[in-house]
Amino acid sequence: MKSTMTGRRAARATAVVMAAVAMAVAAAPLSGTAQAHEAVSGTLAFSGEAGEFVSDGQSQEFSAGSVEMFDVTGPTAKSAVGVTVVTPEGRRWSLHLQAPEGRQLTEGTTYTGASRWPYAGPEDPKLEFGADDRWCNTSTGSFTISHISYGPYGYIRELDATFEQYCNGSTLPARGEVHARTAEPPAELAIGLGLNPEGKVDTKTGQVTVGGTATCNKPARISVSGLVAQTQKSGEAIGRYEDEAVDCTPGAPVPWQVTVPVTAMEPGSAFRPGTALFRAFGTADDHDYPVTVNAGDNTGQITLVKS
Repeated sequence: MKSTMTGRRAARATAVVMAAVAMAVAAAPLSGTAQAHEAVSGTLAFSGEAGEFVSDGQSQEFSAGSVEMFDVTGPTAKSAVGVTVVTPEGRRWSLHLQAPEGRQLTEGTTYTGASRWPYAGPEDPKLEFGADDRWCNTSTGSFTISHISYGPYGYIRELDATFEQYCNGSTLPARGEVHARTAEPPAELAIGLGLNPEGKVDTKTGQVTVGGTATCNKPARISVSGLVAQTQKSGEAIGRYEDEAVDCTPGAPVPWQVTVPVTAMEPGSAFRPGTALFRAFGTADDHDYPVTVNAGDNTGQITLVKS
């Protein structure tokens, strides 16, 4: 069983990469980053008459849960949808449906005059359906989006669609339909930063050590940058820090600390015990969605004490 599961994971990992490449090529140019999610239920079914190239005159149906992969992919712009199925034998079937440039896929709409990229113009819908060794050089067709619903950033939650494709000038169509449901969308990432009211200063070198806490609602690597500034009689001491990595896990504030070396200070800067301004900015990539979130501008007065 272990070797079987390992093989399935390897097949899925390979297929995910290939699906992403296929989506990028088929949909070029797509608006927004495409994201793929596995269907928890669904079917992809198609048929064609004898002599139809893509179907090879056969009728087939694939169900989520009984194949190696059943993924639904969509861009943040909600302009397209892709479905990728990898069979237990490793064969990959792909369907791509896209609205004309600058438009979103609309529920209850039939898109006619669809063809494949790069032959489709900006005003044309795009349709591509095929397998590893069964792709059209040119194609025409149509598709209907019976139902589509979204989560954050174009996450496709539900999809029901039908399609009809004529391959390489043939009068024989491949007809199919897809129904898919994905899991409830993951929560959007939220992060926060807190500042410790006290920092330390090395009076011999003038460098400072400051810190705080980070919070998140799901695991994230937060990149923290900012500065420490202190007004003195002889001028202002300023030290900057960048891209301090904080591995945040939800449940409790995670402490972080950074030492600002002399090399990161303004020339002639040397911090002293006393009051200083402490500023911190935090950003992190949401691993479930193609977006970077930030913790805002966190600024406050702190007290530097001798280390």
